[in-house]
Amino acid sequence: MDQTIEESLDPQDWEAMRALGHRMVDDMMNYLQTVRERPVWQPMPERVKENMRKPLPVEPQSAENAYRDFVQDVLPYPLGNIHPRFWGWVMGNGTPFGVLAEMLAATMNPNLGGGNHVANNVELQVLDWCKEMLGFPLSASGILVSGGSMANFVGLAAARNTRAGFDIRRQGLPAAPKRLVLYGSVEMHSSIEKAVELLGLGRDALRMIPANEKYQIEVAALEKSIAEDRASGFLPFCLIGNAGTVNTGAIDPLNILADIAQREKMWFHVDGAFGALAAVSPELRPLLKGMERADSLAFDLHKWMYMPIEVGCVLVRDKDAHRNAFTLTPEYLAHFERGAAGGSHWFNEYGLQLTRGFRALKVWLSIKEHGIAKYGRVIKQNVDQCNYLTQLIQASPDLELLAPTSLNIVCFRFRAANRDDAMLNKLNEQIMMELHEQGIAVPTYTTLKGKFAIRVAHTNHRTRRADFDVLVRELIRIGQELSKS
Repeated sequence: MDQTIEESLDPQDWEAMRALGHRMVDDMMNYLQTVRERPVWQPMPERVKENMRKPLPVEPQSAENAYRDFVQDVLPYPLGNIHPRFWGWVMGNGTPFGVLAEMLAATMNPNLGGGNHVANNVELQVLDWCKEMLGFPLSASGILVSGGSMANFVGLAAARNTRAGFDIRRQGLPAAPKRLVLYGSVEMHSSIEKAVELLGLGRDALRMIPANEKYQIEVAALEKSIAEDRASGFLPFCLIGNAGTVNTGAIDPLNILADIAQREKMWFHVDGAFGALAAVSPELRPLLKGMERADSLAFDLHKWMYMPIEVGCVLVRDKDAHRNAFTLTPEYLAHFERGAAGGSHWFNEYGLQLTRGFRALKVWLSIKEHGIAKYGRVIKQNVDQCNYLTQLIQASPDLELLAPTSLNIVCFRFRAANRDDAMLNKLNEQIMMELHEQGIAVPTYTTLKGKFAIRVAHTNHRTRRADFDVLVRELIRIGQELSKS
């Protein structure tokens, strides 16, 4: 008789696991509900760092003990982006229902690479909603991805393959009769540069066009660069517009760029990582006029739609151009008309990933929970709050605004008498670190015209105007204390 013991990873005691699960939900809802009572950020003690260096567990320690370790060593030391006074980089802060949606998605645990199952239909509906939100035709293509970096990669891959003028997937770039070049402003996000490198075009193919005093692309310099490249035997194939630059939130003149791309027979890609979603607000939509003319549009739902990380999106106007950039169907991925291997839409043909998580569910449920009109109001609220912060800065003799507030990013610095820019740069860097380490707030930074700017990037639905009162008051206090020392 076979005495083999066959094991499973399901719990031996389902009721104990159920009780632990209920406790986890209660703990996490309390954690979110009381977030304002904690520091925005705090450093990890050495004890935690030591625990994170322990070797691989060989024997089990029980789910209860593993959860205890999480509560003690992980939960108290986050980056802080769920806190009302977190305005670092560009990060959304999630919602309670979004948390529960992630649990539902993990429970179903589908692979959205392909196959005949309902999760694919959920993603297709989310993509149609995104097209409707941002003015794209329903006939367009799209895919949910990890974030803006991958969305930019997908859009630029479609651009390269479509406008190269030969079968680049088969022959590769060495077969190109002319060197392919593309254009965007110096304010472009670094993910564009990475995508250009990974697509084999080389960094030198990316023309970095100067920006004007509003940090928008200089149109005259762009047109001059395109003309010079054509005269030199290059092939201009893609023009990139910014719908909200990462440094200042500036929006390029998208309608003018669309006209240039159309005239020059170039692909028009818009990086709207966070700014594209301003179009959800009827009051802000006119700022993005021309974005709807893009051939491809990249944006993040985990930024200014407040979804749990991670979920980005790319929309591509020409469905065939999108699919042709990525489709590859070996025998083991053949599609059938019936059964689990059926289904009319396989997402693995529209991006790099074959294995894809159920990112769409949290988007689908969240939009159902709140409705798109409320998202528009909260996005507009963020912009109004940034204008309020700008007014506080302009009213203070201790602060200096370093760039126009065009959307939801505010760049400024503390200023002190008899300090040159080099000294002010060091002073403001120290102020930022003190804000973090005292647990007050988390803005981050950029450099504008050689000046270190404290940068508030506001995609936080929990923030109230009083939080900006706290930021300004405490920043001035810290600045004055550091100036004296």
